[in-house]
Amino acid sequence: MIHRRRFIATGVAATATAAVFPGLASAFELEPKFAPQEVAFDPRYQPGQLIVLPRAHFLYHVTEPGRARRYGVGVGKAGLDFTGTATIAVKKKWPTWRPTDEMIERDPRAYGRFKDNDYVQPGGPGNPLGSRALYLFQNGRDTYYRIHGTIEPESIGRSVSNGCIRMLNEHVQDLYERVPIGTVVTVL
Repeated sequence: MIHRRRFIATGVAATATAAVFPGLASAFELEPKFAPQEVAFDPRYQPGQLIVLPRAHFLYHVTEPGRARRYGVGVGKAGLDFTGTATIAVKKKWPTWRPTDEMIERDPRAYGRFKDNDYVQPGGPGNPLGSRALYLFQNGRDTYYRIHGTIEPESIGRSVSNGCIRMLNEHVQDLYERVPIGTVVTVL
């Protein structure tokens, strides 16, 4: 049985916590349209292929002619986005990460700890690539663009990255298991 004092104290504590830590008061909630779902899709694309529509913030995994599994994604800011066709040549669980030299130069405040050294951030819950990464290659060369998880779930549905395609960690884990190395990725 809950006593009146305990009930009031719990309510006061909850209110105070929300006032002091506003981020705890409103947890991230994904818009339903960005949740993975089976959808009708352009039958011209082959099963197994990945198609990314950056302006719509969707990635499609074609499952059969005219059908696809759709995921919400975050994509590159204007001028930093990848377009074209690539192949997944490497897949990694809990990948390491280091910003490119261009990223360090463009935003030294954010990436200053990487300047003039060879530090690579180990994989783990605080790593910007999240829990999985699919590495995009063209003609056998790394494009330095990835389809990866994120530690910023609020970026799904937005154009905010340095060019990579971000997914919620649980969504990229699902996709990771569905696509093999050699999968063709087309970003329109």
